[in-house]
Amino acid sequence: YNKLQDGFAPSASAKRISKLPFTPTMYYYDLKEFARYFDPDLFIDLEFGDVRNVPKVPAIVKDRPICDDDRNAVIMKLDKFRHFQMPADAIAFADKLPTVVWRGDLNNPIRTRFLKAVRDLPFCDAGSHKPNAPAEYAKPFLSISQHQRYRYIVSLEGNDVATNLKWIMNSKSLCLMPPPTYETWFAERQLEANVHYVPLDADFSNLADHVAYFERNPAKAERIIAAANAYCRTFDDERLMQ
Repeated sequence: YNKLQDGFAPSASAKRISKLPFTPTMYYYDLKEFARYFDPDLFIDLEFGDVRNVPKVPAIVKDRPICDDDRNAVIMKLDKFRHFQMPADAIAFADKLPTVVWRGDLNNPIRTRFLKAVRDLPFCDAGSHKPNAPAEYAKPFLSISQHQRYRYIVSLEGNDVATNLKWIMNSKSLCLMPPPTYETWFAERQLEANVHYVPLDADFSNLADHVAYFERNPAKAERIIAAANAYCRTFDDERLMQ
């Protein structure tokens, strides 16, 4: 989404819409889907891939850091096949395993810190399924449907946003995560702790207390899950969200 209010000039490296450089990626096809409706002689700046910093000039991006002055990062719904998979979940919270689960690549120090923090917790099934994972953190791959068997699913940012956040929030499992520091078309900055997800401390020291609390108070967990599901439903209508 766009926060810019004033006019601006494209950079010297901006691309003409009629001559967008072809790359066989979802970024290209997702941008082309809507760029074709604009004047083909217009120029746009764009940054494909994981964006860690706000661009120096206004540019179309998939994600941006959550900060006060992020106007130059104009978010579009890019790479949506990967980031907007939100399959249905037929397993009620009460029928799930009373366990915390996480799988992912160790491409961010926060993920390794998490695994160190939970490695001795008997109610956690957490690790990396990647071939290069250290032996002490190696775990088998789990599909989304296999994740949905668990009551508590952790979401951790990687190179930028956490890819699993959308489908966790659309499930009947409870999402636990540190407050987000990046956002996409999903508008992660609008998510409220203890409303849409359960906030984890930077050292994950409150994880065990959270799990114990929601095991005693499942109705409160289900209330957060319902709010998360409702948030996801606001993205169902493509006519409203494009």
